Amino acid sequence: MDLLAQILLNGVLLGGLYAVMALGLALVWGVLNIVNLAHGAFIMLGAYLSWYLYTDAHIDPFLGLPITAVLMFCLGYMLQRVVLNLVVRAPMFNTLLITFGIEVVLTYLAQMAFSADFRIINPPYAGNSVQWGPVVLPLARLGAFGVAIVLTVGMWLFLLHSWLGRAIRATAQNLVAARLYGVEPRHLYASTFGLGLALAGAAGGLYGTVSQINPYIGASLTAKSFAIAIIGGLDNPLGVIVGGLFLGIVEALTSLYIGPTYRDVASFGILVLVLIVRPGGLLGRTA
Repeated sequence: MDLLAQILLNGVLLGGLYAVMALGLALVWGVLNIVNLAHGAFIMLGAYLSWYLYTDAHIDPFLGLPITAVLMFCLGYMLQRVVLNLVVRAPMFNTLLITFGIEVVLTYLAQMAFSADFRIINPPYAGNSVQWGPVVLPLARLGAFGVAIVLTVGMWLFLLHSWLGRAIRATAQNLVAARLYGVEPRHLYASTFGLGLALAGAAGGLYGTVSQINPYIGASLTAKSFAIAIIGGLDNPLGVIVGGLFLGIVEALTSLYIGPTYRDVASFGILVLVLIVRPGGLLGRTA
Protein backbone atom coordinates (compact mmCIF):
# COMPACT_ATOMS: atom_id res chain seq x y z
CA MET A 1 0.00 0.00 0.00
CA ASP A 2 2.86 2.38 0.82
CA LEU A 3 4.44 1.63 -2.55
CA LEU A 4 1.16 2.36 -4.34
CA ALA A 5 0.79 5.67 -2.47
CA GLN A 6 4.33 6.66 -3.44
CA ILE A 7 3.76 5.75 -7.07
CA LEU A 8 0.48 7.72 -7.19
CA LEU A 9 2.20 10.73 -5.64
CA ASN A 10 5.01 10.52 -8.20
CA GLY A 11 2.37 10.40 -10.93
CA VAL A 12 0.65 13.51 -9.59
CA LEU A 13 3.94 15.43 -9.36
CA LEU A 14 4.84 14.39 -12.91
CA GLY A 15 1.35 15.25 -14.14
CA GLY A 16 1.63 18.84 -12.91
CA LEU A 17 4.76 19.28 -15.00
CA TYR A 18 3.04 17.66 -17.98
CA ALA A 19 0.20 20.17 -17.66
CA VAL A 20 2.38 23.25 -17.99
CA MET A 21 4.29 21.59 -20.85
CA ALA A 22 1.06 21.12 -22.79
CA LEU A 23 -0.54 24.47 -21.97
CA GLY A 24 1.56 26.48 -24.43
CA LEU A 25 0.82 24.02 -27.24
CA ALA A 26 -2.91 24.09 -26.48
CA LEU A 27 -2.95 27.92 -26.38
CA VAL A 28 -1.24 28.31 -29.76
CA TRP A 29 -3.28 25.54 -31.35
CA GLY A 30 -6.59 26.82 -30.02
CA VAL A 31 -6.06 30.47 -31.07
CA LEU A 32 -3.78 30.38 -34.12
CA ASN A 33 -4.83 26.93 -35.37
CA ILE A 34 -1.13 26.05 -35.56
CA VAL A 35 -0.05 22.59 -34.44
CA ASN A 36 3.43 23.60 -33.33
CA LEU A 37 5.67 20.62 -34.07
CA ALA A 38 8.60 22.62 -32.64
CA HIS A 39 6.94 22.93 -29.22
CA GLY A 40 9.14 20.26 -27.63
CA ALA A 41 12.24 21.88 -29.12
CA PHE A 42 11.24 25.16 -27.45
CA ILE A 43 10.84 23.31 -24.14
CA MET A 44 14.34 21.93 -24.71
CA LEU A 45 15.62 25.44 -25.44
CA GLY A 46 14.03 26.74 -22.24
CA ALA A 47 15.71 23.93 -20.31
CA TYR A 48 19.11 24.89 -21.71
CA LEU A 49 18.50 28.57 -20.96
CA SER A 50 17.73 27.71 -17.33
CA TRP A 51 20.75 25.40 -17.20
CA TYR A 52 22.97 28.20 -18.55
CA LEU A 53 21.56 30.74 -16.06
CA TYR A 54 22.28 28.32 -13.22
CA THR A 55 25.73 27.10 -14.23
CA ASP A 56 27.19 30.35 -15.60
CA ALA A 57 25.18 33.14 -13.95
CA HIS A 58 24.60 31.18 -10.70
CA ILE A 59 20.88 32.00 -10.66
CA ASP A 60 18.68 29.48 -8.86
CA PRO A 61 16.65 27.55 -11.47
CA PHE A 62 13.34 28.58 -9.93
CA LEU A 63 14.36 32.23 -9.63
CA GLY A 64 15.61 32.13 -13.21
CA LEU A 65 12.26 30.99 -14.63
CA PRO A 66 10.95 34.57 -15.19
CA ILE A 67 14.12 35.42 -17.16
CA THR A 68 13.73 32.31 -19.29
CA ALA A 69 10.03 33.02 -19.85
CA VAL A 70 10.66 36.64 -20.91
CA LEU A 71 13.42 35.63 -23.34
CA MET A 72 11.23 32.92 -24.84
CA PHE A 73 8.29 35.33 -25.14
CA CYS A 74 10.46 37.77 -27.13
CA LEU A 75 11.67 34.93 -29.36
CA GLY A 76 8.11 33.73 -29.94
CA TYR A 77 6.77 37.22 -30.69
CA MET A 78 9.47 37.89 -33.30
CA LEU A 79 9.23 34.42 -34.80
CA GLN A 80 5.50 34.73 -35.32
CA ARG A 81 5.68 38.23 -36.82
CA VAL A 82 8.60 37.43 -39.13
CA VAL A 83 7.95 33.80 -40.13
CA LEU A 84 4.67 32.24 -39.07
CA ASN A 85 2.53 35.28 -39.82
CA LEU A 86 3.31 34.74 -43.50
CA VAL A 87 1.45 31.42 -43.48
CA VAL A 88 -1.06 31.94 -40.68
CA ARG A 89 -3.96 31.67 -43.15
CA ALA A 90 -2.33 29.00 -45.31
CA PRO A 91 -3.40 25.33 -45.11
CA MET A 92 -2.34 23.59 -41.91
CA PHE A 93 0.10 21.42 -43.86
CA ASN A 94 2.24 24.53 -44.54
CA THR A 95 2.48 25.41 -40.85
CA LEU A 96 3.29 21.80 -40.02
CA LEU A 97 6.19 21.90 -42.47
CA ILE A 98 7.49 25.23 -41.13
CA THR A 99 7.29 24.25 -37.46
CA PHE A 100 8.89 20.89 -38.25
CA GLY A 101 11.72 22.75 -40.00
CA ILE A 102 12.13 25.02 -36.95
CA GLU A 103 12.31 21.92 -34.74
CA VAL A 104 15.07 20.42 -36.89
CA VAL A 105 17.05 23.68 -36.91
CA LEU A 106 16.76 24.16 -33.13
CA THR A 107 17.83 20.57 -32.48
CA TYR A 108 20.86 20.96 -34.75
CA LEU A 109 21.85 24.29 -33.19
CA ALA A 110 21.48 22.85 -29.68
CA GLN A 111 23.70 19.93 -30.63
CA MET A 112 26.34 22.32 -31.96
CA ALA A 113 26.17 24.53 -28.87
CA PHE A 114 25.85 21.94 -26.11
CA SER A 115 26.88 18.61 -27.73
CA ALA A 116 24.76 15.49 -27.28
CA ASP A 117 25.77 15.00 -23.64
CA PHE A 118 23.06 14.69 -21.01
CA ARG A 119 22.82 17.59 -18.60
CA ILE A 120 20.71 18.34 -15.54
CA ILE A 121 20.08 21.41 -13.43
CA ASN A 122 21.34 20.24 -10.07
CA PRO A 123 20.94 22.83 -7.27
CA PRO A 124 22.16 21.93 -3.75
CA TYR A 125 18.68 21.01 -2.56
CA ALA A 126 18.03 18.65 -5.49
CA GLY A 127 18.61 15.56 -3.36
CA ASN A 128 16.55 16.73 -0.38
CA SER A 129 13.11 15.38 0.38
CA VAL A 130 10.27 15.70 2.88
CA GLN A 131 8.66 12.74 4.61
CA TRP A 132 4.85 12.88 4.59
CA GLY A 133 3.45 9.84 6.29
CA PRO A 134 4.47 6.76 4.31
CA VAL A 135 5.57 8.69 1.22
CA VAL A 136 8.61 10.79 0.34
CA LEU A 137 8.31 14.17 -1.41
CA PRO A 138 11.46 15.15 -3.35
CA LEU A 139 11.87 18.91 -2.94
CA ALA A 140 12.81 19.58 -6.57
CA ARG A 141 9.81 17.67 -7.90
CA LEU A 142 7.52 19.25 -5.33
CA GLY A 143 8.76 22.73 -6.27
CA ALA A 144 8.35 22.00 -9.99
CA PHE A 145 4.81 20.73 -9.36
CA GLY A 146 3.89 23.83 -7.34
CA VAL A 147 5.23 26.25 -9.94
CA ALA A 148 3.56 24.28 -12.75
CA ILE A 149 0.15 24.48 -11.06
CA VAL A 150 0.60 28.20 -10.30
CA LEU A 151 1.50 28.88 -13.94
CA THR A 152 -1.42 26.87 -15.29
CA VAL A 153 -4.02 28.40 -12.94
CA GLY A 154 -2.48 31.83 -13.51
CA MET A 155 -2.86 31.43 -17.26
CA TRP A 156 -6.49 30.37 -16.78
CA LEU A 157 -7.20 33.49 -14.69
CA PHE A 158 -5.32 35.63 -17.21
CA LEU A 159 -7.46 34.35 -20.07
CA LEU A 160 -10.63 34.95 -18.06
CA HIS A 161 -10.04 38.36 -16.52
CA SER A 162 -7.41 40.36 -18.47
CA TRP A 163 -8.16 42.40 -21.59
CA LEU A 164 -5.54 40.51 -23.61
CA GLY A 165 -6.84 37.19 -22.32
CA ARG A 166 -10.42 38.04 -23.31
CA ALA A 167 -9.17 39.21 -26.71
CA ILE A 168 -7.34 35.90 -27.18
CA ARG A 169 -10.47 33.93 -26.30
CA ALA A 170 -12.66 36.10 -28.53
CA THR A 171 -10.28 35.70 -31.48
CA ALA A 172 -10.22 31.95 -31.01
CA GLN A 173 -14.04 31.88 -31.10
CA ASN A 174 -14.76 34.44 -33.86
CA LEU A 175 -12.03 36.45 -35.59
CA VAL A 176 -14.46 38.72 -37.50
CA ALA A 177 -16.37 39.72 -34.36
CA ALA A 178 -13.11 40.30 -32.48
CA ARG A 179 -11.92 42.66 -35.22
CA LEU A 180 -15.15 44.64 -34.94
CA TYR A 181 -14.36 45.21 -31.26
CA GLY A 182 -10.91 46.63 -32.06
CA VAL A 183 -8.68 43.57 -31.80
CA GLU A 184 -5.58 43.82 -34.02
CA PRO A 185 -4.96 40.23 -35.18
CA ARG A 186 -1.26 40.45 -36.05
CA HIS A 187 -0.25 41.77 -32.64
CA LEU A 188 -2.61 39.35 -30.91
CA TYR A 189 -1.31 36.35 -32.82
CA ALA A 190 2.29 37.30 -32.06
CA SER A 191 1.47 37.85 -28.37
CA THR A 192 -0.30 34.47 -28.22
CA PHE A 193 2.63 32.65 -29.79
CA GLY A 194 4.97 34.52 -27.43
CA LEU A 195 2.90 33.39 -24.44
CA GLY A 196 2.99 29.83 -25.73
CA LEU A 197 6.77 29.94 -25.95
CA ALA A 198 7.06 31.61 -22.54
CA LEU A 199 5.11 28.71 -21.04
CA ALA A 200 7.27 26.24 -22.98
CA GLY A 201 10.44 27.93 -21.68
CA ALA A 202 9.20 27.82 -18.09
CA ALA A 203 8.23 24.17 -18.55
CA GLY A 204 11.72 23.47 -19.89
CA GLY A 205 13.32 25.07 -16.83
CA LEU A 206 11.15 22.93 -14.55
CA TYR A 207 11.84 19.83 -16.64
CA GLY A 208 15.59 20.38 -16.31
CA THR A 209 15.37 20.30 -12.51
CA VAL A 210 13.77 16.84 -12.43
CA SER A 211 15.12 15.10 -15.53
CA GLN A 212 18.11 14.98 -17.84
CA ILE A 213 18.14 17.17 -20.93
CA ASN A 214 19.81 16.80 -24.32
CA PRO A 215 19.13 18.26 -27.79
CA TYR A 216 16.94 15.32 -28.82
CA ILE A 217 14.20 15.41 -26.19
CA GLY A 218 12.03 17.77 -28.25
CA ALA A 219 10.15 15.22 -30.38
CA SER A 220 9.01 13.12 -27.42
CA LEU A 221 7.96 16.21 -25.46
CA THR A 222 5.95 17.49 -28.42
CA ALA A 223 4.14 14.15 -28.68
CA LYS A 224 3.44 14.12 -24.94
CA SER A 225 2.15 17.71 -24.98
CA PHE A 226 -0.04 16.92 -27.98
CA ALA A 227 -1.60 13.95 -26.17
CA ILE A 228 -2.28 15.96 -23.00
CA ALA A 229 -3.82 18.87 -24.92
CA ILE A 230 -6.19 16.51 -26.73
CA ILE A 231 -7.08 14.54 -23.59
CA GLY A 232 -7.78 17.67 -21.54
CA GLY A 233 -9.46 19.74 -24.24
CA LEU A 234 -8.06 22.68 -26.21
CA ASP A 235 -10.66 25.21 -25.06
CA ASN A 236 -10.17 24.85 -21.29
CA PRO A 237 -6.84 25.44 -19.48
CA LEU A 238 -8.16 23.56 -16.45
CA GLY A 239 -8.74 20.62 -18.77
CA VAL A 240 -5.02 20.65 -19.53
CA ILE A 241 -4.32 20.36 -15.79
CA VAL A 242 -6.71 17.41 -15.54
CA GLY A 243 -5.20 15.83 -18.66
CA GLY A 244 -1.65 16.23 -17.34
CA LEU A 245 -2.47 14.81 -13.90
CA PHE A 246 -4.47 11.97 -15.43
CA LEU A 247 -1.66 11.03 -17.80
CA GLY A 248 0.98 11.28 -15.08
CA ILE A 249 -0.97 8.88 -12.84
CA VAL A 250 -1.64 6.47 -15.71
CA GLU A 251 2.07 6.39 -16.61
CA ALA A 252 3.08 5.85 -12.98
CA LEU A 253 0.65 2.94 -12.55
CA THR A 254 1.70 1.45 -15.87
CA SER A 255 5.36 1.57 -14.82
CA LEU A 256 4.50 -0.18 -11.54
CA TYR A 257 2.21 -2.95 -12.78
CA ILE A 258 3.32 -3.54 -16.38
CA GLY A 259 6.75 -1.99 -16.85
CA PRO A 260 8.34 1.39 -17.63
CA THR A 261 8.77 0.50 -21.31
CA TYR A 262 4.98 0.55 -21.71
CA ARG A 263 4.42 4.09 -20.38
CA ASP A 264 4.12 5.65 -23.83
CA VAL A 265 1.89 2.80 -25.02
CA ALA A 266 -0.50 3.55 -22.16
CA SER A 267 -0.37 7.31 -22.82
CA PHE A 268 -1.28 7.09 -26.46
CA GLY A 269 -3.77 4.30 -25.83
CA ILE A 270 -5.60 6.72 -23.52
CA LEU A 271 -5.39 9.37 -26.26
CA VAL A 272 -7.04 7.05 -28.79
CA LEU A 273 -9.74 6.10 -26.27
CA VAL A 274 -10.55 9.76 -25.51
CA LEU A 275 -10.72 10.59 -29.23
CA ILE A 276 -13.25 7.79 -29.69
CA VAL A 277 -15.40 8.38 -26.59
CA ARG A 278 -15.10 12.15 -26.06
CA PRO A 279 -13.43 13.91 -29.01
CA GLY A 280 -13.61 17.34 -27.34
CA GLY A 281 -11.42 16.18 -24.43
CA LEU A 282 -12.27 15.42 -20.80
CA LEU A 283 -13.29 19.02 -20.01
CA GLY A 284 -13.63 20.37 -23.55
CA ARG A 285 -16.81 21.29 -25.34
CA THR A 286 -18.56 18.54 -27.24
CA ALA A 287 -20.76 18.93 -30.28
